[in-house]
Amino acid sequence: MEEAAAVRRAATEAVADVVPDRFRSDIESLMAEGSAVPGALTLLAATAAPDGPAEFEALDGLVERAAGVQLIYDGLRVTRDLAHGDPWSDGDSDRGDIAILAADVLVARGFYLLARTEAADRAVAVVRAFGRGQTTRREADDVSLDRNLERDVLDLALVAGTTAGGGVPPSDREWVLESLLPADGFPPAGEALDGMTADLTRLTTAEEGRAVEGSGD
Repeated sequence: MEEAAAVRRAATEAVADVVPDRFRSDIESLMAEGSAVPGALTLLAATAAPDGPAEFEALDGLVERAAGVQLIYDGLRVTRDLAHGDPWSDGDSDRGDIAILAADVLVARGFYLLARTEAADRAVAVVRAFGRGQTTRREADDVSLDRNLERDVLDLALVAGTTAGGGVPPSDREWVLESLLPADGFPPAGEALDGMTADLTRLTTAEEGRAVEGSGD
């Protein structure tokens, strides 16, 4: 998928100055373990609007926004994996220490790329919600709360994408989130987003306050 490849390149460029080289390689390996759905959706959301660009390369700064969304997701995903796997208790403290540092770098670089965009406040809200949700998850032993990260990041992607060209994110976008939300982690971007362009077009052209029908209706 072209969008996913573009996001991966931009995300990798965003951490290109991290040193030492071995640490940067560790970061890139952790990034490669996840799906590029959040970043790819950001690009699709920007190009789906009737008055948006036909190709994502035509909108200055859009790929960087998508990389910002992707980096935040990757960082929080790694953090969640560490919280559940707890390598420190398994005697692999080095792996745990490197991974938590990498997660911090990923989230920080994501914030940097989104800092001057309309999605900045939403990005902060996603990270705060993640912290609260994981605390509740641990206390209540409710694994269903893990899916909140994917839902919140998908929403961040829609906000970052639709505002990239000056659009306003539709308030009624729950059906898009539901249609994309995975049962257990994101599949490859091409598989998850195939055929979503038409649905995103309907979303971005919906009248304010008017219910938008789901893709399966």
